[in-house]
Amino acid sequence: MPLPVPLGVLIPQAFLGSTLFQFFSAFVALNTIMYVTLAIAKILPKFYLSDWVHRRGRRSETRSIHPDDGMVV
Repeated sequence: MPLPVPLGVLIPQAFLGSTLFQFFSAFVALNTIMYVTLAIAKILPKFYLSDWVHRRGRRSETRSIHPDDGMVV
């Protein structure tokens, strides 16, 4: 039984070199990079700026009713 569609390249070679195809391929590439970056960002632990930058008004001692709860300075 012959196939109605030839096996191999289904898009003409002239279309692969067109500006429209290049625009769509660049869009797909950027979109893929964006989603890979977002997926990696969701895997990594959360980053809090307050863990790295200490403000002046932060207490140096805990005022909790549980004095053994250490406060990270």
